[in-house]
Amino acid sequence: MSETQARPASERARPRDEVIVRTEGVTKIYRMGDSEVHALRGVDLDIYKGEYLSIMGPSGSGKSTLFNMVGGLDKPSEGRVFITGADVAKLDALQLAWLRCRKIGYIFQTYNILEVMTALENVTLPMVFAGVETAEAKERGMELLKTVGLGERWDHRPYQLSGGQQQRVAIARALANDPEIILADEPTANLDTRTGAEIIDLMSSLKARRQVTVISATHDHKMLQASDRIVWIRDGRIDKIELAENLNIEVGSIDGHH
Repeated sequence: MSETQARPASERARPRDEVIVRTEGVTKIYRMGDSEVHALRGVDLDIYKGEYLSIMGPSGSGKSTLFNMVGGLDKPSEGRVFITGADVAKLDALQLAWLRCRKIGYIFQTYNILEVMTALENVTLPMVFAGVETAEAKERGMELLKTVGLGERWDHRPYQLSGGQQQRVAIARALANDPEIILADEPTANLDTRTGAEIIDLMSSLKARRQVTVISATHDHKMLQASDRIVWIRDGRIDKIELAENLNIEVGSIDGHH
């Protein structure tokens, strides 16, 4: 049964909502010597343009594998993944690299910004890969740094920035090529509570203003409050999908999940 069929009508997107990522019967098997690990066991999921979706699940549930699938970072053993209409399995290496560069922005738990580069240079790097002219890249990079509140820190290197500021640089970099999808892997895990809340507010604001789709793997209850829907993964399958507004979210416990 598909995810859309399985969940209550109150939790389904309206017919006019545009699907930006779709998985159909996605299975992922990792072979380790003579053993097989079934990370995903037939996942059907529609993700809609402009929504904030959080993926949750215990360790070993398949959460990270699904996250990698919907972000084009891995290909399924069986089934299909469509990202902005493209069947990922049918893309060659160059086409997949183009999709990742132009359509998806990535935000990582450990920031992954380059220590030897300034904030502006880090933000403009994806534009360089996309072939954007230097002057245009710098102008766009400055605007993005201003958007995330770091316009005056454009010439600072990572060691001169706090963890929250480094994550803001990473968010600006993720937006460099005006992607349709932002893929965020535990973006607040290395931040204190206050700074993490600021990053969540920033991402939520950017989603609303730019109509970008945010897909996040997270354990941060504050991020769930900012989400539209939450996908719970268990044993390689979708356990349930819920609207965040229907959850009773408390610190340390989320609807019985820890």
